[in-house]
Amino acid sequence: MDRILKTARSSGSLNLSNRSLKEVPDEVYKLLETVGEGDKWWEAVELQKLILAHNDIEVLKEDVKNLSSLSVLNISHNKLSHLPPAIGELHLLKSLDISFNLLVSIPEEIASATSLVKLDCSNNLLKELPSSLGGCLDLSDLKASNNCITDLPEDLVNCLKLMKLDVEGNKLTVLCKNNIISWTSLVELNASKNLLISIPENIGLLSRVVRLDFHQNKISSIPSSIMGCSSLAEFYMGNNMLTSIPSEIGALSRLGTLDLHSNQLKEFPAGACKLRLSVLDLSNNTMSGLPPEIGTMTTLRKLLLSGNPMRTLRSSLVSGPTAALLKYLRSRLSSDEESGSATTPAKEDHISMAARLSISTKELSLTGLGLNTVPSEVWESGDIVKVDLSRNLIQKLPNELISCTSLQGLILSGNKIKEWPGPVLSSLPNLTCLKLDNNPLKQIPSDGLESLSKLQILDLSGNAASLPDSPALSRLLQLEELYLRQMQLHEVPSGLQSLQKLRILDLSRNAISSIPLELKNLTSLTELDLSDNNITTLPPELGLLEPTLQALRLDGNPLRSIRRVILDRGTKAILNYLKEKIPT
Repeated sequence: MDRILKTARSSGSLNLSNRSLKEVPDEVYKLLETVGEGDKWWEAVELQKLILAHNDIEVLKEDVKNLSSLSVLNISHNKLSHLPPAIGELHLLKSLDISFNLLVSIPEEIASATSLVKLDCSNNLLKELPSSLGGCLDLSDLKASNNCITDLPEDLVNCLKLMKLDVEGNKLTVLCKNNIISWTSLVELNASKNLLISIPENIGLLSRVVRLDFHQNKISSIPSSIMGCSSLAEFYMGNNMLTSIPSEIGALSRLGTLDLHSNQLKEFPAGACKLRLSVLDLSNNTMSGLPPEIGTMTTLRKLLLSGNPMRTLRSSLVSGPTAALLKYLRSRLSSDEESGSATTPAKEDHISMAARLSISTKELSLTGLGLNTVPSEVWESGDIVKVDLSRNLIQKLPNELISCTSLQGLILSGNKIKEWPGPVLSSLPNLTCLKLDNNPLKQIPSDGLESLSKLQILDLSGNAASLPDSPALSRLLQLEELYLRQMQLHEVPSGLQSLQKLRILDLSRNAISSIPLELKNLTSLTELDLSDNNITTLPPELGLLEPTLQALRLDGNPLRSIRRVILDRGTKAILNYLKEKIPT
């Protein structure tokens, strides 16, 4: 023990985990007072990190206040029945882990620990959280799962920086609407295994949330405002009492996993077939058939339907490969339904209406009209901010675009553009969103991206072998979303580590075999799609992206380094596994 304490006095860190301790040694509370005569007392530092996990400690003394420089305290997996009020005197404490104890309450004095960023009080006997916790204004990660909590304190409305909230396995019956208004920074919300009967109507205010988990509650409906959760990638609603799904859910363009198993659904709305899902679980519902529009969801890798009384589909289709089922459903779509021509107004009327609307909305939308060129008469508004010309037959951008110097969004997805439109793009100094996916685009010039310094969203998917040589991407320092799907890439483009604001990176459906260690530097990343590549191993350092990274997609890779049981448990489990494999 003397040797360990001596090391702690020089390093500021003390780890006494797994030592069968019945109590915290008094020498720990008086670490600097026990400097020996032979020690270099002038080199001793105050304790900043104290790990006491996995012992049999029953009491944490008031003397803990002597450790005033503590920033990390982990006393999880012990036998504590209470915390001393002195915990509030640790004004520099940032991380407090008191999980897996026998705590029935947390002292109100916790509010005095004003530097607290992370609190884990899961797996205790708590019936409530202290209302004073709302005074911890820097709190961003709160884990209170597997307790007996019946209500969350309204004072948590003050925790504006909250990014992760885990209250799984409690007895909550409601989530306060006022809290939702304040928690607009939330990235992950886990309220599964509770007694909730509804989702707050204002859930759509959580525009940054990537993962929502409400499975195993008593929820009967999903509010239409869910469409406001524009960053949502994973949505778990299994084991509830849902009877229908709002068609507005189809607006969630980033949703990859939708779990609706074990509900009372009779149908899946055609409006939700706009989703680009990888996994859709509809098992154990009361569905007798499927809308043929599901066949257009070509990104689906796994569609689960077992336990439904299907009457319109053969059992061999229901239990067979997802691709075969989708192909069959597409065959049931009439040509009018598939192209949408039955509901499309006359092309001329559509164009004139779009031109008139652009004067007031500053947005021009001419999607899916089969246009070879854009009529010059539509350019009546010089200060237009968004142009959507997707799903047409356009081969060259109109020169009129050069005059649109206020343009911020340019969507050219699904056209016939072969040559990089450099002259037009270089004349758009305010462009923040550029989508050129699914064009027959040839090689992008090495200086093709230089003029796009304000770009925040770039989609080049479906343009095989068109990327410029490095370091072209590294110059896009404002980039937040980058989509490089299906581009025949054999390696991850270099220079990505410079993109410190990048939140979404999609490298799916390529031929990438290895992931560079440098990706661990993308600390703002919330979504990383590596599905359908040739990846066999992942660098353990990717685990360092937890908790910011909320969605890691790996389906369709020959991974051998991670067991299937871990992969099936999702992003969080994978990242924790990788983190544990990092060499000490």
